[in-house]
Amino acid sequence: MRTVLSAVLPDVPRAAAIWLSLLGVVAVIVAGLLLRPGRLRFDAGARIRQAAMPSQLELAEEERERARYAAEVAVAAERATATARRRRAEWLAAQEEVEQVWQAYEAAEADVRRLAAAAALPLPRTARTPAEYADRERYLHRTALDAYWRRELSVEQLSDVFAHRNGWDPRRHPVEQELVLRRAVRDNLLARQQAAREREQAAWRAAELAAAAARSLRDEAFAATRRPAEEAPSVLPLAESPRSSASEQTRELPPVARGRAAVAAY
Repeated sequence: MRTVLSAVLPDVPRAAAIWLSLLGVVAVIVAGLLLRPGRLRFDAGARIRQAAMPSQLELAEEERERARYAAEVAVAAERATATARRRRAEWLAAQEEVEQVWQAYEAAEADVRRLAAAAALPLPRTARTPAEYADRERYLHRTALDAYWRRELSVEQLSDVFAHRNGWDPRRHPVEQELVLRRAVRDNLLARQQAAREREQAAWRAAELAAAAARSLRDEAFAATRRPAEEAPSVLPLAESPRSSASEQTRELPPVARGRAAVAAY
């Protein structure tokens, strides 16, 4: 018995020290939990929200896609702006053509009024010989051809002159022939002015559409270069704290805007 005690007693202080160390560690842990109880608390809502948020890799990929989209929209906006400028130049050219043709028509109308007043006077008598008729025919053909080269007569009207149809009579007096010619020129210029007016209207509509498309793409390009608004920190209807009521836990969050729809290419 004395031998057993002598063998056990030397290890008692060592065991006591170990137990005291373990008790000290437990006491420190318990004190930490008592002083800061929220450190080791399990927050399911926070864990789920953190898992639902995109990772850094996903954010980088989204940023690259946004930059690529912004570059594409910027290129489309530049092309649309160039198209709008070209359409506007075409419209201005069409408008100038309308003005020029209208001025030519007004001059032709003034010539018709002047020649109509002259034709009302007695015409000088000339010998009605084959040579006179030949001269009148040559005069009619020459003046009609000159008017055609000045773009005052159409091809169809010139063909009628040489075919002596639709009122073209080479036997008339030169004054009468000039009056008929001026009336034909006036009618042709009026038709040209109406056609030019229709082209001007079509060019104006095309310019307006191109300008609107360019403005839309410029706005889209500007919006694409800006960073989207920060999203709401919580995307799930989870409780912020255990004290939240059941109505607050199930409340739906407002939708978060995620950019603007792409506009087809101005």
